[in-house]
Amino acid sequence: MTFAITSPAFVDHGEIPIRYTCEGEDVSPPLEWTDPPVGTESFVLIIDDPDAPDPAAPRMIWVHWVLYNLPAATRQLPEAVTRSALPPGTCEGKNDWNRTVYGGPCPPIGRHRYFHKIHALDTVLPALRDPTKAAIERAMAGHILGNAELVGTYRKQRA
Repeated sequence: MTFAITSPAFVDHGEIPIRYTCEGEDVSPPLEWTDPPVGTESFVLIIDDPDAPDPAAPRMIWVHWVLYNLPAATRQLPEAVTRSALPPGTCEGKNDWNRTVYGGPCPPIGRHRYFHKIHALDTVLPALRDPTKAAIERAMAGHILGNAELVGTYRKQRA
């Protein structure tokens, strides 16, 4: 088997249901991962959109959710997981809304891709104060044992 991340809510490269977007309840989708590399001590989860603001002319990667220090035994996050229900030891980073919670797809124009990336690390990262995705990526450099990704797409249904 290979390290992989999936969701029972949508298939890889499939449409993300409205429930998980700004047009729905804006709750996190259920995520599951399997077969992390031997020696995994923790996980980092990053959800981002490389198509912002317009897929025809992307100018930035918009960060939707950042979690780090997910315990090595963790293999899933339930739908609509709250801060208090995250696995013990899990830390949150800031997204591009300057919040430390999940922010669902809300593309201003066109169909965007949302990358749900899980990184297996050979360490538990030090506590970081309100880190951004970039700060977490710097901290995990040299500690990545493996990566897996799930891509979902979304286009706003209402103008």
